Amino acid sequence: MVKPKKFLNDPTNAVNEFIAGLLLQYPNHLRKLANQHVLLHSSFAAARDDAHPNTASVSLLSGGGSGHEPSHAGYIGQNMLSGAILGGIFASPAVSSILAGIRAVTLPTSEGGKGCLLIVKNYTGDRLNFGMACEMANAEGFAVQMVVVADDCAMERQKGITGARGVAGTVLVHKAAGGAAGQGMELNAVVDVAETVANGVGSLGVALEAVTIPGADEVNDRLSKNKGECMMEIGLGIHGEAGMRQCSLLTCDEIAKEMLKAIQEYGREVDSKIVPLYKAGDELLVLVNNLGGTSCFEMSLLARSLVSQLEKDARCKATRVLVGSFMTSFDMQGASVSIMPLTGDVKYKDVLSLIDADTDAPAWANVDAWKSGASRPSDTEIDEVPGVASTSNETSVALPPVLIANFADVARVVLRSCCEILIISEPLLTKYDTIVGDGDCGITMKRGANEILQRLQSEKLRLGHPSQLFADLADAVSASMGGTSGILLELMFRKISTSLLSSAGEGITSKEMAIAFRAGVEAVSFYGGAQEGSRTMLDALFPASAAMLEGEGPAANIEEAAKAAEKGVDATAAMDHAEAGRSNYLSKEVLMGTPDPGAAAVAVVLATMAPILSQLP
Repeated sequence: MVKPKKFLNDPTNAVNEFIAGLLLQYPNHLRKLANQHVLLHSSFAAARDDAHPNTASVSLLSGGGSGHEPSHAGYIGQNMLSGAILGGIFASPAVSSILAGIRAVTLPTSEGGKGCLLIVKNYTGDRLNFGMACEMANAEGFAVQMVVVADDCAMERQKGITGARGVAGTVLVHKAAGGAAGQGMELNAVVDVAETVANGVGSLGVALEAVTIPGADEVNDRLSKNKGECMMEIGLGIHGEAGMRQCSLLTCDEIAKEMLKAIQEYGREVDSKIVPLYKAGDELLVLVNNLGGTSCFEMSLLARSLVSQLEKDARCKATRVLVGSFMTSFDMQGASVSIMPLTGDVKYKDVLSLIDADTDAPAWANVDAWKSGASRPSDTEIDEVPGVASTSNETSVALPPVLIANFADVARVVLRSCCEILIISEPLLTKYDTIVGDGDCGITMKRGANEILQRLQSEKLRLGHPSQLFADLADAVSASMGGTSGILLELMFRKISTSLLSSAGEGITSKEMAIAFRAGVEAVSFYGGAQEGSRTMLDALFPASAAMLEGEGPAANIEEAAKAAEKGVDATAAMDHAEAGRSNYLSKEVLMGTPDPGAAAVAVVLATMAPILSQLP
């Protein structure tokens, strides 16, 4: 038995704590009705006088069992719900709470009240309890009506009197009916809008894992019982009720196809006939709903699959695509889609304006609608701004003169010698990295060296200016090395290149090269996060760059830099811990006695450069 893991105190008090949490999040927007699990819009906190909101617009209430958040309290706001009635976990709210909610948001007709609409999902307990409260409120002199939403397309139409379940399409009823009330429509007109949407939306859910409710003794594993086979369920309800069928896990495109097929075959009723829900040419609203435990990444994948099939195969136009958590089922790893035609056989033709009406309900994101044009504006990509080609000698920044004699010739010799020594040193670097890393340092350095040699041979490196040369070296490293060492060396080379562009003197001398080298080393530290003493290549780079800057006159002290790097390598072998890289995971017994391979590579290169560069003016 696997015990569920939840953020939970006492399950029996969870709804109270949930309400308290909401009130903390929305201190100006929400109010709790005393003695009840009822949340109201703050406009109903005013005294019952001519300013009562119900004198201007019909009030809307919805609700049901807790566990479907943000439904329904998240939809309290202007042009949506006036309040929400919260039941226990997956349990219908009490008649007394519903009646109390009606009284709180509605004035009797004798006092100018415009009435109240109850929007109820099609579950027996909800229908009975909201229905009883509706009748009791009418007996007290309130004008109250009820609309039942049954948008789930998973159940056969003739399967008993229970009928289709109310699921995420209910949120669209909230939105349209709320928009109608916000326009000042009378109660019957608001009911007409609600019924139009309720009868015109079709929904279907799928799940990869079932829901486990807070307080359960064990994880609900009914979709994991067939060991060795990944199972999913098509058409299950928002309380985990059985769906149409279980099957092996499908791809995202296959899941979308199954969902759309079921919704289209279930259809809708028009003039007492069952017709397909949508037809070619229809504009559609597509609501892709997270059932609680699905990642945002996966939700976008599913949305793409659904919309692409609706548009390419069914030849419809999805002008409004909403993706997110609208009506969940605690931690159910699943999703549902609700589809509503916006054109064609729509009884209330202005429903689109009501869907698009602004609201401050916290759980509703204003729709980014595709309103005109043969294609979405987002289908048109913004042209990439081209950079200066690496092979071009052109640059938007003036290049400072190079005061190093025969720079191109010297650079060619240095590059060839350093690359050759790195290739020769590959076995040693690999040996070190096999002990204290993941074993690829020598191979990675060899790849970079081979790439630079190949570009040197094919005249693809701009040797005439050090700034351009280091930019080209960065490109070579980027194209060949990979891994952490590759990106760090690329960063260093790019920083050296840009630093040389802004040399402060009359031109670039060996001293300016040393200053740029130091800037490159500091960039590696800044972006990578390591410091000298972290047991990385910086333990050779930092002391080497400091030694270079200590040289007198324009000549950098390259020989001292090489010696400093070697000392840094020896220091890493004596370190009993690492603060970065794979070595960070290893014990001191493993680390002690083996130098850091990145630092060793730096030392090898500098030792090779020293006899060549020490002769430069």
